[in-house]
Amino acid sequence: MPLPLSGITILSLEQFGAGPFGTVHLADLGARVIKIEDPNSGGDVGRYVPPYSHEEDSLFFETFNRNKESISLDLSSPSGRATFEDLVKQSDAVYSNLRGDVPAKLKITYEDLKHLNPAIVCCSLSGFGMTGPRSKEPGYDYMLQGLAGWMSLTGEPDGPPTKSGLSLVDFSGGFVAALALISGIHASRRDGVGMDCDVSLYDTALSMTSYIGSWHLSGDHEPIRHSHSAHPSLVPFQVFQTTDYWIVIGCAKEKFYERLCQVINRPDLATNPDYINFANRYENRDALVTELEDIFKTRTTKEWLIDLMAAGVPCSPVNTIEQAFQEEHTIAREMIAHSDHEYFGKLRTPASPVNVGPKRTEYSRAPKRGEHTVSVLKDLLDLTEEQIAVLKSSGAFGSPDD
Repeated sequence: MPLPLSGITILSLEQFGAGPFGTVHLADLGARVIKIEDPNSGGDVGRYVPPYSHEEDSLFFETFNRNKESISLDLSSPSGRATFEDLVKQSDAVYSNLRGDVPAKLKITYEDLKHLNPAIVCCSLSGFGMTGPRSKEPGYDYMLQGLAGWMSLTGEPDGPPTKSGLSLVDFSGGFVAALALISGIHASRRDGVGMDCDVSLYDTALSMTSYIGSWHLSGDHEPIRHSHSAHPSLVPFQVFQTTDYWIVIGCAKEKFYERLCQVINRPDLATNPDYINFANRYENRDALVTELEDIFKTRTTKEWLIDLMAAGVPCSPVNTIEQAFQEEHTIAREMIAHSDHEYFGKLRTPASPVNVGPKRTEYSRAPKRGEHTVSVLKDLLDLTEEQIAVLKSSGAFGSPDD
């Protein structure tokens, strides 16, 4: 069986993290993602991200660009632009992650391209979107975690505002852009008319405040930080220190709290009126957590996990990254993508979590810059070697002397 997105062709003016993160999942699902890289700038800046980099490649770049193709194309040259427009006629979507005002400047919006392909879907992922007072500003994950309030919610109460250890705004924005793009392609194939998709990291970050945002907007809630990464309303739901490390306990249902009290040999904590239900435990959080902290410090993480898991209490160790990828469940779920690379050797990168249709069994390394220029032009545009040579001499692929 073909992969779910086989038959979809996406021209992508993408770079660095957020944009390529969105399309790598589409490529894993079988979409043909053709990276258009500017020959005048060295292509995708992600190629050069340290510490694991070599010439025009890096493990950072490999993570976001497996199963894709790359062509060098200078859209500022007449022949490069003409070639791009010919490719638009044969494609389903044009995807970019550029500053919000740039798609219009590059003339890659639906209004600019619909005369070439009325069904084309033009998806822009930017920091602040294509409209609004900040649309011309660059937007990066770190600053957006601050701007959208995330950092005010993260960290210890007496510590500084803290960002996530991962670029979660970038990654979430990539997923949102991929969802928008596929939705647009579905509507385009149904109706024969394409559209613009205007996705921003700012909107994504605000949306992901979720119920905390709703509590504030509708209930005048003022969020505060709780010690040890505690849940804002469910108690106990946080990390606890053991004799050797940390453990996560998550009592999201009353039955889990009752089971926890049995495991720690404190049935009185389940019947105590101060802790009898969610609301009471919320009101008396500090006293209960203090008792539990003393209890969990009496045994190792492994010892607690054995008994808690046997009793059906949601729990987990606080793994290192190394431990996370060694987990039995990680292997069983095939969450490591394997490919070969001439410099890095056996590549292992986190696989896509999007499981639909047949599972991809083989992964290809990320493309070298411009590696597929000739093959793409022959395949999609039926160009001959002579025609490609003319384009090259005219500067379509950058300076003819390069």
